[in-house]
Amino acid sequence: MSGVWVFKNGVVRLVENPGTESLDGSRQGSNTRRKVLVHTPSNEIITSYAILEHKLWSLGWERYYDDPDLFQFHKRSTVHLISLPKDFNKFKSIHMYDIVVKNRNVFEVRDI
Repeated sequence: MSGVWVFKNGVVRLVENPGTESLDGSRQGSNTRRKVLVHTPSNEIITSYAILEHKLWSLGWERYYDDPDLFQFHKRSTVHLISLPKDFNKFKSIHMYDIVVKNRNVFEVRDI
């Protein structure tokens, strides 16, 4: 992960493409590249939680219903928990990298 760490209003966050995002978080320019999560065995871009849930289930992940505001998965054989925003439109690269780290060689994040 590369970018610039920005401190604003007591919150630190990583701006991945500092040339395309202003310090207040708004996007600039029209040629920004978007990140997508890719299931590498099938080369399929994950476009919904239904697709992601199917892929994770096949890897031994189970849906975890503890928090109604989050879409969560737990793998019994580990202590790992994947927590995602309920709304897929809020699914960001930080969530994608979390999935990649916990499922090495199965998912990757790409720029499109």
